Amino acid sequence: MKQTDKSANGTSFHDTTFTASVADLRKILGEPQCEQNDGRDKCNFDWTMETEDGTIFTVYDWKEYRRLKEDEMIEWHVGGLSGADTEKALNEIADALNSL
Repeated sequence: MKQTDKSANGTSFHDTTFTASVADLRKILGEPQCEQNDGRDKCNFDWTMETEDGTIFTVYDWKEYRRLKEDEMIEWHVGGLSGADTEKALNEIADALNSL
Protein backbone atom coordinates (compact mmCIF):
# COMPACT_ATOMS: atom_id res chain seq x y z
CA MET A 1 0.00 0.00 0.00
CA LYS A 2 1.08 3.56 -0.58
CA GLN A 3 -0.11 7.12 -0.21
CA THR A 4 -1.94 8.51 -3.20
CA ASP A 5 -3.07 11.82 -4.59
CA LYS A 6 -6.04 10.13 -6.29
CA SER A 7 -9.43 11.37 -5.16
CA ALA A 8 -11.13 9.70 -2.21
CA ASN A 9 -14.51 11.19 -3.23
CA GLY A 10 -17.26 8.68 -2.67
CA THR A 11 -15.45 6.73 0.01
CA SER A 12 -17.28 6.14 3.28
CA PHE A 13 -17.24 4.06 6.43
CA HIS A 14 -18.32 0.41 6.06
CA ASP A 15 -17.90 -0.78 9.69
CA THR A 16 -14.20 -1.57 9.22
CA THR A 17 -11.98 -0.51 12.14
CA PHE A 18 -8.68 -1.44 13.74
CA THR A 19 -6.64 -0.38 16.75
CA ALA A 20 -3.19 1.23 16.49
CA SER A 21 -1.22 4.25 17.62
CA VAL A 22 -0.48 7.37 15.60
CA ALA A 23 3.22 6.46 15.79
CA ASP A 24 2.56 3.01 14.29
CA LEU A 25 0.49 4.50 11.48
CA ARG A 26 3.22 7.01 10.68
CA LYS A 27 5.59 4.03 10.29
CA ILE A 28 3.36 2.06 7.92
CA LEU A 29 1.35 4.80 6.15
CA GLY A 30 3.78 7.75 6.24
CA GLU A 31 2.87 11.23 7.34
CA PRO A 32 -0.86 11.99 7.29
CA GLN A 33 -2.15 14.21 4.48
CA CYS A 34 -4.30 16.00 7.03
CA GLU A 35 -3.19 16.55 10.61
CA GLN A 36 -4.88 18.88 13.07
CA ASN A 37 -4.31 17.15 16.38
CA ASP A 38 -6.17 19.68 18.48
CA GLY A 39 -9.44 17.81 19.11
CA ARG A 40 -11.61 20.57 17.68
CA ASP A 41 -12.87 18.66 14.66
CA LYS A 42 -14.33 15.19 14.07
CA CYS A 43 -10.96 13.99 12.75
CA ASN A 44 -7.39 14.71 13.92
CA PHE A 45 -5.49 12.56 11.39
CA ASP A 46 -6.38 11.44 7.86
CA TRP A 47 -4.50 9.37 5.29
CA THR A 48 -5.57 8.73 1.69
CA MET A 49 -4.02 5.50 0.47
CA GLU A 50 -4.25 2.86 -2.21
CA THR A 51 -3.77 -0.88 -1.91
CA GLU A 52 -1.29 -2.85 -3.97
CA ASP A 53 -3.95 -3.30 -6.68
CA GLY A 54 -4.87 0.43 -6.72
CA THR A 55 -8.00 0.34 -4.52
CA ILE A 56 -8.45 3.77 -2.86
CA PHE A 57 -9.09 3.93 0.89
CA THR A 58 -8.81 6.34 3.80
CA VAL A 59 -7.70 5.91 7.41
CA TYR A 60 -8.86 8.36 10.06
CA ASP A 61 -9.74 8.73 13.72
CA TRP A 62 -13.39 9.61 14.32
CA LYS A 63 -14.88 11.87 16.96
CA GLU A 64 -12.13 11.61 19.57
CA TYR A 65 -12.60 15.36 20.23
CA ARG A 66 -9.29 15.58 22.10
CA ARG A 67 -5.59 15.78 21.39
CA LEU A 68 -4.18 12.30 20.74
CA LYS A 69 -0.85 11.07 22.08
CA GLU A 70 1.52 9.55 19.54
CA ASP A 71 1.77 6.21 21.40
CA GLU A 72 -1.88 5.96 22.50
CA MET A 73 -3.83 3.01 21.09
CA ILE A 74 -7.11 4.17 19.54
CA GLU A 75 -9.70 2.87 17.10
CA TRP A 76 -9.22 3.95 13.48
CA HIS A 77 -11.83 3.91 10.73
CA VAL A 78 -11.18 2.68 7.20
CA GLY A 79 -13.16 4.34 4.43
CA GLY A 80 -13.67 2.94 0.94
CA LEU A 81 -16.08 2.71 -1.95
CA SER A 82 -17.40 -0.62 -0.61
CA GLY A 83 -17.12 -2.97 2.33
CA ALA A 84 -14.98 -5.28 0.18
CA ASP A 85 -12.56 -2.39 -0.46
CA THR A 86 -12.25 -1.56 3.24
CA GLU A 87 -11.67 -5.22 4.12
CA LYS A 88 -8.95 -5.44 1.46
CA ALA A 89 -7.34 -2.33 2.92
CA LEU A 90 -7.64 -3.69 6.45
CA ASN A 91 -5.80 -6.86 5.44
CA GLU A 92 -2.87 -4.83 4.06
CA ILE A 93 -2.85 -2.59 7.16
CA ALA A 94 -2.90 -5.63 9.48
CA ASP A 95 -0.01 -7.24 7.59
CA ALA A 96 2.02 -4.03 7.86
CA LEU A 97 1.26 -3.59 11.56
CA ASN A 98 2.20 -7.22 12.26
CA SER A 99 5.55 -6.58 10.57
CA LEU A 100 6.50 -3.80 13.02
